[in-house]
Amino acid sequence: MNTHSTRPHGAESSPLGRVVAYRDTYAPELLFPIERQLKRAELGLRADALPFVGEDLWNAYELSWLDARGKPVVALGEFRVPAASPRLIESKSLKLYLNAFNQQRCASVEEVRATIARDLSAAAGAAVAVVLRPLHERPERRFGYPEGVCIDTLEIDIDRYQPFPEALRADGPEVQETLYSHLLKSNCLVTGQPDWGTLVVRYRGPAIDRAGLLRYVVSFRAHDEFHEQCVERVFCDLMARCRPRALAVWARYTRRGGLDINPFRASGAGSRADEAMEVRQ
Repeated sequence: MNTHSTRPHGAESSPLGRVVAYRDTYAPELLFPIERQLKRAELGLRADALPFVGEDLWNAYELSWLDARGKPVVALGEFRVPAASPRLIESKSLKLYLNAFNQQRCASVEEVRATIARDLSAAAGAAVAVVLRPLHERPERRFGYPEGVCIDTLEIDIDRYQPFPEALRADGPEVQETLYSHLLKSNCLVTGQPDWGTLVVRYRGPAIDRAGLLRYVVSFRAHDEFHEQCVERVFCDLMARCRPRALAVWARYTRRGGLDINPFRASGAGSRADEAMEVRQ
């Protein structure tokens, strides 16, 4: 049995995992925040002494509203939620909230941006940065692969499909490198639906055993946890088992419901994830 599949407190009132009626006019009450500390406590983390900085980057691809004359506007959205915020936002509730703009008349793009920023910030408990890019302005997205070494072709046997930090070890020479795997899969904590992603580990310190890292990444395959929580678990396990002097971990998850989530955690301020989108996004 998965010991980390506890349903989050308050999930009984959440729209996730049950049939709900779609709203098509502005409805901020649809947003469903979840306390981060509920899962961070499992990792021994305190809200006032987090071992990382970072953010959760959300990309929205199904965002539309009506202009003042009733003509639809369609746009890409980008939302950056600070990792230090006390709450994350449940993805289905965000999808429902964004769809509630579909028949809402708004005077300008800025009005929509400011409204979304205000509502997401209130839900998360910290300032959320919001950028909207209407499609008539021809926004572009850059796809690519992490600037590092893919470990997926290693010829190894794997038989563990729940988080297995014991696979991690670092006893090689001092290095500075980036390792990544496309084999990350976990499951939604509530619905059990699969979440697919690419995991990237950038670090400085004793060389991490690559076979052990790949076994560890694959061990999430039957694990139930939200995207943000998986990345924090990886960060904490790497710090505890491999003792890097600097560490950044991020994942680029494929979209579901018109949204993709890309958590980033790092041991020091100023570190950033690669900006290129994963090819499956």
